[in-house]
Amino acid sequence: MTRAFVVGVTGGIGSGKTTVCNEFSRRYNVPVLDADAVAREVVEPGQPALDEVVEAFGPSVLDLQGGLNRAYLKRIVFADESKRKLLENLLHPRIRRRIDSQVHAIREAYCLLCIPLLAEGNDNELIDRVLVVDCAQTLQIARVRERDNLTEQEVIAIMRTQASRETRLQIADDVIVNEGDATLLAKRVDELHNAYVELAASRA
Repeated sequence: MTRAFVVGVTGGIGSGKTTVCNEFSRRYNVPVLDADAVAREVVEPGQPALDEVVEAFGPSVLDLQGGLNRAYLKRIVFADESKRKLLENLLHPRIRRRIDSQVHAIREAYCLLCIPLLAEGNDNELIDRVLVVDCAQTLQIARVRERDNLTEQEVIAIMRTQASRETRLQIADDVIVNEGDATLLAKRVDELHNAYVELAASRA
């Protein structure tokens, strides 16, 4: 059986990728795969990747329960590009293998793969079409500050490690502007769902 048509969903931090994916899931039961969720799974206690992260960054990256202190590790890697790349080299191959397995298990016509760093050169041969979730940068900063309890400077530092808004839009096949209007979001999701069903059918 042909694998599901895969729409890669990307966007800058705070753009609302999760909100958009949830809308597709809620309205049409579209399967959603989340690269961030997979990234958390591969470093759960007992997984080989966690041991490698501890070896690379030291035992201080663990919390009191022996799990990964993600907030602490995030601060380390976003402050030092070499450490961020080291972490990516440890985790990305495992993440890609797990996502590949999940995609091939889907039986619906299409699925969404939420992959935040797609525009940063993390190409994925599974992706058939790219959907970029976009919003004003000031709104990104405000959302992340509220969500993650970070300072404005910390949010900006994270944004600087990501592709620019213009770069993301250049790789887009489709764009959803997600600036808080639920009615417009629902309408755009309806339009894209119908388009993706047709694309999946034409490829079959």
